[in-house]
Amino acid sequence: MRILGVDPGIATIGFSILDADRGRQTLQSCGVITTPAGVMLSSRLESIHRDLSDLIRAYSPDCMAVEELFFNTNITTGISVAHGRGVILLAAYQLGVEIFEYTPSQVKQAVVGYGKAEKKQVIDMVTRILHLSAPPKPDDAADAVAIALCHARSSTSLLRRGGFDPCSTI
Repeated sequence: MRILGVDPGIATIGFSILDADRGRQTLQSCGVITTPAGVMLSSRLESIHRDLSDLIRAYSPDCMAVEELFFNTNITTGISVAHGRGVILLAAYQLGVEIFEYTPSQVKQAVVGYGKAEKKQVIDMVTRILHLSAPPKPDDAADAVAIALCHARSSTSLLRRGGFDPCSTI
């Protein structure tokens, strides 16, 4: 199964392409999609949609795992990120990619084993699990890899095989 992991944003969107087969995961690619500051929101959204659609066409993922929004103290930033996330979901839907959504706690639990793990712990475990020589950079790309790993581990769960999927909101 080929998984597109996405860490949504508006200025920087992390992505990863992870192949998962029989409990073994292999990172194919990871990086970020960026949009310039000072440009109209609609232009940034169009750029995200175009770039993510191109990524989907290039790698043909079987599914997309995307992080659900977590609102901290800055609601304005959260609203912009929500716009970006909506465009991300739309691009995957339009190209027929099945979508799975995970909370930050679910991602941390799946990768580290502790739902309140620190970012450094998540990045360290991503590096170890995938036997990488160095952590994925930048942090948004590493987050996208963790999201894809979460789906790889959740999708092979015995609970999932029985038709019960506690991680997806779809």
